Amino acid sequence: MNRTVTDHADSPFWKAGWSAAVQRPSEGFHKNWALEGFADQTVRQIVRVTGSGTSARIKLSHRYGTTPLEVSGATIARTGQGAAEQAGTVRRLTFGGADAVRIPAGGEVYSDAAELSVAPFDSVTVSLHFARPTGPASFHAQAYATTYRAAGDRLAAADPVVFSETTVSWYYLAAVELTDGTPARDDTVVVFGDSLTDGFASTVDGNHRYSDALAERLADRGTPRPVLNQGIGGNLLLSDSAWFGERAGDRFRRDVLGQPGVRSAVVLVGLNDIGFSEVELPTYRPNPDRSVGELIAGYRELTGMARAAGVRVTGGTIMPFKGAEYHTPAAEAKRREINESIRHAGEFDAVADFAAALADPADPDALAPAYDSGDHKHPNDAGYRVMAAAVDLVAL
Repeated sequence: MNRTVTDHADSPFWKAGWSAAVQRPSEGFHKNWALEGFADQTVRQIVRVTGSGTSARIKLSHRYGTTPLEVSGATIARTGQGAAEQAGTVRRLTFGGADAVRIPAGGEVYSDAAELSVAPFDSVTVSLHFARPTGPASFHAQAYATTYRAAGDRLAAADPVVFSETTVSWYYLAAVELTDGTPARDDTVVVFGDSLTDGFASTVDGNHRYSDALAERLADRGTPRPVLNQGIGGNLLLSDSAWFGERAGDRFRRDVLGQPGVRSAVVLVGLNDIGFSEVELPTYRPNPDRSVGELIAGYRELTGMARAAGVRVTGGTIMPFKGAEYHTPAAEAKRREINESIRHAGEFDAVADFAAALADPADPDALAPAYDSGDHKHPNDAGYRVMAAAVDLVAL
């Protein structure tokens, strides 16, 4: 049975578990399957939740599709090693009671609830079978997590060896939501921005993005809360990009304010608006020369939307990037002026001074060597932990 489903009614019982910002199909920086899509293949994807529950559902996004998408079957399970699932935990997912679902072009769907007990920091495996050609796939390019692919319907495959192809992107999977049957609290934290939020250069399958470390800090303090990562590598505050998503001001309402139970957000964006105009690379276009005033107005747009929705916003200062390909005296001057505004203008409810936390004491325009992944703009795993430590938990 194949049923078309467009959405589920909002429920006060569903809470955030995991999510990712969806992007247009593109080549990206790593090998991926977004442009080719899938045909009689099973895709197995692994995500780590920061919420808990006794039942789960998934959200699939066909936001950038131009023809209907047919999902022939889906399962969810607790994760074993690699592409393996924990025995006895595999649950068949249904959509309006049917095993298969047809998603309209541009549409998104929720599965029905499946009984599956998960705790914070458990990983779950979502497998999707596509019997018919999908066309280019809406996806999240830089997952820093391994996704597996196998020929045919392998939803029930217990032997992970059949999943011989891999990438580090997520496809169609936009969220995992959880419930334990009690009303959900408004306590979700969303981190929002570009590759510095997305976790560029963090260890693949290590869950070492700063969002991961922030969720762990909250749990260690005895105040566990869902932390969702809505970063997109290359994202811009003020310009749309075919590679790097819609501008932050256009996606903030959907990707932050549209999350279940959202209470606060941490915003770190603007580095690419400063840097892209300093070099000429095809992937960095559009790259207009943005003024400090334009960028500050862009931040004000985000905080205005958040305040209207009753969501607190922590502003992150832009970290040093001396030595990166687009660092110039003009770009550095913009960074300093913008950071002073973030710290002192009062536009944000709180400030996470990432720049001060990760700067080299001997050269504050550069990342400290101990936190530099090697490209002089993205932190390593240790640097992402320092970023998480710079967030005031009381302000969230």
